[in-house]
Amino acid sequence: MTQQRWRELTEWPLIIASILFLIAYAWEVIADLQGPASMVAEFVLWVTWGAFVLDYVANLVLVPHHTRWRWFYTHLFDLAIVVLPMLRPLRILRLVTLLAVLQRTAGRAIRGRISVYAAGAASLLVFVAALAELDAERGVPDSTITTFGDAIWWAFVTMTTVGYGDVTPVSAAGRAIAVGLMIGGIALLGVVTATIASWIVERVEVHDEERDAAQVRHIRTLEAKIDRLQETLDRLAA
Repeated sequence: MTQQRWRELTEWPLIIASILFLIAYAWEVIADLQGPASMVAEFVLWVTWGAFVLDYVANLVLVPHHTRWRWFYTHLFDLAIVVLPMLRPLRILRLVTLLAVLQRTAGRAIRGRISVYAAGAASLLVFVAALAELDAERGVPDSTITTFGDAIWWAFVTMTTVGYGDVTPVSAAGRAIAVGLMIGGIALLGVVTATIASWIVERVEVHDEERDAAQVRHIRTLEAKIDRLQETLDRLAA
């Protein structure tokens, strides 16, 4: 089996695994599960983790031997998904690439996909960071993040780097999550800025092309008039 065939076969199962992980993790954190319910949620989390471990190992084995090292360091995000369970739901964002077929031109398709990806990533990043933060901060002495509402509010103000300071993480894990969220927010802002810049450049290029085309038409019209005038002069001279 080739790596391409493996990826085609596992694309949707991995997306489903991401969704199951997100549901199970949200259920466990928000409901603060105990007993059998917690065991069920943990079982789902471990099964989905196993699916991503299997996918990563299969890709590493199926990639051609001479490009294996290159594949490894160019797919560190996939490794992070296996190592850091919190990143697994980001696989869901692959769904937004299906919206590209709705775009009319190649340039708009790329820009539209990036815009949808950025919006989806921002929403998912806030939600997952809020879950992770609540999970890290719950039960910690002097913690100000004790409910999911507090965690969502904290995630929004942290990702936008506003930082009101009314709720702040006090644990080492919570602060590490905050650093990751701030970096993610800055990265998403860069994507949005680049998308707007590409739109402006495209509009300028279209305007320049239209202006150049008008100038070419004007020059050709003048050339035609000059040719007719030369013909008239030639007839008069004869």
